[in-house]
Amino acid sequence: MAQSISQSKPLFVSIPHSGEMVPDEVTWLKGLPEPTLMRDVDRFVDQLYDKVIRELNLPHIVAQFHRYVVDLNRLPTDIDQGSVEGAVHPAGSFTTGLHWSRTTVGEPLITEPMPMALHEKLVSSYFKPFHDRVKAQYKVFREQGYDQVFHIDAHSMPSMGTRAHRDPGQKRAEIVISDVDGQSCSADFKDLVIEAYEQAGFQVAYNWPYKGGRLTQTYGRPELGQHCIQVELNRALYMNEDTKQKSQPQFFETSEKLAQAMRFIWEKLS
Repeated sequence: MAQSISQSKPLFVSIPHSGEMVPDEVTWLKGLPEPTLMRDVDRFVDQLYDKVIRELNLPHIVAQFHRYVVDLNRLPTDIDQGSVEGAVHPAGSFTTGLHWSRTTVGEPLITEPMPMALHEKLVSSYFKPFHDRVKAQYKVFREQGYDQVFHIDAHSMPSMGTRAHRDPGQKRAEIVISDVDGQSCSADFKDLVIEAYEQAGFQVAYNWPYKGGRLTQTYGRPELGQHCIQVELNRALYMNEDTKQKSQPQFFETSEKLAQAMRFIWEKLS
C-alpha cells in the first residue's frame, strides 16, 4: 500500500457532479427511477479518485448534492423561464443549466417553473457553499506563499455523445482534457496533465467535445497564477451506463490508472 505523502504542493481537486443527495424542497426529483435520476451524475468519480487523494493528502472539494438541484459547473444566472419564474431567458435556453429541466436524453425533470425565491434559496444553500470552498482553497495556497496554484476539476462523461451534446452519436475518447481553448491554465500545465493521463494508459482527447465549464472559466486565471483544467472520464471504463452500477474489475483498474496519472502530475509539479 502506498504511503501517505506529507509535504504540500499547490494542487487540489474539485468534483462537482458526483453528489446524489436531493433535499426535501426539490420535490420534482423525488420518485424518479434510478437510471433517470443518475443519468447525468458523475457517479462514483469521488470514489475513483479517493485513494490517490488520500495518498497524496490532496485538498479536495466534493459535491454532496445532486447536480439537477444546482449544477455547480454553471452560474446562478444560467436559468430560463421553463425552470424559474421570472427568469430573464426564455424557456428552453438552459434545459441543462443551473436547474436541469431535462436529462441529456430528453427525460423531463422540471415540468412547472419554481418560484424565484426557491431558486435563490437553492443557490444560497447548495451552490454558494461549494464555491466558497473552492475560493478558500486558492486563498489558503496563496497565504502559504505559492504564486502558482493548480486545480484539477474532475468529471465523468457518457461514452457516446447524445443530442444534447456537441458530438451526437460519436464515440468518445477515454479522457477529455479541457482548458477553454487554452485560456484556463498555462500550456505547460495542460501538457503535463495530458502526458500524465496518457502515461497512465488512457486515450486522451483535448477540448473535444468539452472545452471546459463554468468552473474552468471562473477559476482558470493563469495570468493570476490560477491554473484550472477539466478532466472528463469515459463512464464505460468503470460502470454499466444503463444500470448506473459499477463494473468489476474495471472500476478498480480505472481507479489505479487515475492514481497513476495524479501521481505523475504531483511528482512533476515543482
